[in-house]
Amino acid sequence: MRHSDAGRRDPGVIEERIGYTFNDRALLERALTRLAYTLEAGLPPETHMDALATLGDAVINVVVVEAVVMGGAHDKGAITNRKMNLVNMTRLRGLAEDLDLGNYVRWGKGEAAQRVWTSGRVLAECLEALVGAVYLDGGMEAAAGVLRRLGLTEKA
Repeated sequence: MRHSDAGRRDPGVIEERIGYTFNDRALLERALTRLAYTLEAGLPPETHMDALATLGDAVINVVVVEAVVMGGAHDKGAITNRKMNLVNMTRLRGLAEDLDLGNYVRWGKGEAAQRVWTSGRVLAECLEALVGAVYLDGGMEAAAGVLRRLGLTEKA
């Protein structure tokens, strides 16, 4: 993987892979920008992915729980167990790897040197940020559509 801004792949490819075109490309760029990169580049604090990752985590949970309920589950415990089986770090990281998401992210120099994308949580957070950006750009239906196309809710 190449993880410098100069070697970063065109983020537009991510739009093709997720089946969603952003109206506001700045949201896509923000979803693909790590805090360390923002600090090193002297960018404004609102241009990194952290808030989008938190939002995306919540959106993913809502979409998956809705799919589980629509799939016929009605017991709280069963719904919770299905959600936990569908939404976990390993699953989200796998989806991020399938998208080759790490090659589109702007990493800080230290992150690139340490190859932080090999850590389980980091790529999962990047996927959450991408979902958060889709939600802000196109709403819940757009985010649900992306998650459906990625296969996250197909087994709900």
